[in-house]
Amino acid sequence: MGRGRKYLEAAAKIDRDKLYTVEEAVKLLKATAYTSFDPTVEIHARLGVDPRHADQQVREVVVLPHGLGKKVRVLVFAEGEDAQIARDAGADVIADDEVIGKIQDGWTDFDIAIATPRMMGKAGRLGRVLGPRGLMPNPKAGTVVPGPDLPRVIEESKAGRVEFRVDKTSNIHAPFGKAKSFTEEQLRDNLNSILDTLRRARPASTKGVYMQRVTVANAMGPGIRLATTG
Repeated sequence: MGRGRKYLEAAAKIDRDKLYTVEEAVKLLKATAYTSFDPTVEIHARLGVDPRHADQQVREVVVLPHGLGKKVRVLVFAEGEDAQIARDAGADVIADDEVIGKIQDGWTDFDIAIATPRMMGKAGRLGRVLGPRGLMPNPKAGTVVPGPDLPRVIEESKAGRVEFRVDKTSNIHAPFGKAKSFTEEQLRDNLNSILDTLRRARPASTKGVYMQRVTVANAMGPGIRLATTG
């Protein structure tokens, strides 16, 4: 299927052979936002790691300084006093038995799932639904926490907490804002936060170039390659 006229006009503004600075890339993100809606901007990075090896996994969390520009729906697996703590902290959904049944049937109308340790038994049985969507609570990602920590994690999640992890093809993908409603400065700060976190996450066992190819793009828009080091 051929590309539409607006896509081609946007792509014509980008030199496919050039590696852009963060500042240049952010300007282009805004200049190539051709959709009628406010598109999400994303980073896609190919890493010089072999995800088949446990010591070369890359999985990190970053709280973006300017958030994601959208309302984040938070679901919490908790019961009793912990459930009340989660409600008071602004959780959108408490995963009681009725909600857990809905999830088993395929309902996933939320963006982030958090669980207390004693509820991971119930959450774990939902792996078939939550796993493929990246919604399974995980201690390494900081989404399995005791009751007293729920307010902090819920607040971070709503403020723009982004988790990324390397996939089977050695790539990571993460959103970092909106092309039209965010200023260049906001997009630049958010993107640099992800890049800094990504650099710090470099496994000690990796050899050679770590950040092999980094591209940013609007949803449905052309890719813009970044000049990165590391």
